[in-house]
Amino acid sequence: MEKITLKDIASYCSAYTDSDLSVCGISTDSRTVEPGELFVAIEGESFDGHDYCKKAVENGAAAVLAHKKVDCDVPVINVKNTTQALLDIAGGYRRRFNIPVIALTGSVGKTTTKGMIYTVLSSAFRTLRTEGNLNNEIGVPKTIFGLDGTYSAAVLEMGMNHSGEISKLSLAGAPTAAVITNIGVAHIGNLGSREGILAAKLEILDGMAQDAPLILNGDDDMLSGVESDTRKIIYYGINNPKCSFTAENITAHDDGMRFTAVCGEERADFFVPVPGKHNVYNALAAAAAGSLCGISLNDAAKAIKNFKVEGMRQRVGRVGTKTFIEDCYNSNPDSMRAAIDTLVSLKGSGRAIIVMGDMLELGEISEKAHADIGRHAASAGADVLLGFGEYTKAAVKSALESGIYFSSFFTDKHELANTLYELLRDGDCVLFKGSRSMKTEDIAEEIKERIEVSE
Repeated sequence: MEKITLKDIASYCSAYTDSDLSVCGISTDSRTVEPGELFVAIEGESFDGHDYCKKAVENGAAAVLAHKKVDCDVPVINVKNTTQALLDIAGGYRRRFNIPVIALTGSVGKTTTKGMIYTVLSSAFRTLRTEGNLNNEIGVPKTIFGLDGTYSAAVLEMGMNHSGEISKLSLAGAPTAAVITNIGVAHIGNLGSREGILAAKLEILDGMAQDAPLILNGDDDMLSGVESDTRKIIYYGINNPKCSFTAENITAHDDGMRFTAVCGEERADFFVPVPGKHNVYNALAAAAAGSLCGISLNDAAKAIKNFKVEGMRQRVGRVGTKTFIEDCYNSNPDSMRAAIDTLVSLKGSGRAIIVMGDMLELGEISEKAHADIGRHAASAGADVLLGFGEYTKAAVKSALESGIYFSSFFTDKHELANTLYELLRDGDCVLFKGSRSMKTEDIAEEIKERIEVSE
């Protein structure tokens, strides 16, 4: 972050200070605040940053922003709400930089698509991006505060659980273009319907200029109907003829996907080093975003071949004679179906085995959604489904009814791991996937340790 005066900070969030002090950064954590930074006291459901203002000052904070009375020996800026003020300050700071900012959201594939857009843009620009899961009302400002004069582009991931959240993030980020990957059923328990989810995702337009372009998945049934009289809409996809960026000659390989991307007269051969047809869509979105910044299809293809997956998202690797797909960061019906399809495409001569944890935050459709996954597993050609978590009972039941070879439900991860270990044969391919709090990776780690000891 570049140095910024407290007076500028106050002006961004409709507050007042008579201090001429400048700060070198903004922090919301009293434990990690650096000397010379502004400490913002965030009040959450289970904590209150106002209780740690003195500690922040002891650790070097040069000033404090608060919405409660605090007793500190440094300048204090008082606001109505520190969370909203943080967003407002981020918005003011972001507008100091005249650079392309690509924002993205969607029900599935946000983080992977963000990574691919970052990979493409980084081939031509020094690019800032959202790190990890910092895609909320605290994380997006933190990302924006990472900007300085050395950056010439940025990629901001924007997540949400409720309506109104992406609007706030977009107003702070002021995107010059935006990408929406798809409209699924994640968080449908909070938003009521896919139409409600679409409306919430389209809030990404709120911080954009009227003519700023919007990049949409043209094969998504909800997004394909989005139109605008003033805004350029760029569609990408495989099946919809109105897509500007499309893919031909798609082939799946153990180490990724190959296809020919087409945009008008441009053609380029792509290799995406992660498996799954959904990653063809993600790469097309990245190519479309890159084109807005002057990056050719051929240069986008050169960049994408170096893409690396973040964290616990769809890590594919060999464990002895078996293939493990660890996709344990999060889960919803759309991403689960895509992961199962990838699993089946990679199983080769072995069997496709699903280790499934609950998909959470689905509200009233939870049982039906899990039952649908069981049916999809069977119809897609999976051989085994092992469920952990209350809702996976419905998946196990429907998988058995749909003719899957073997399916069983477990209340204990260790028992599931024992069963899986006894089932495993040479050449099997295993998918581990569930919502983050299910910690499905625990089962994968136990199995890997046992295989390493036995081989």
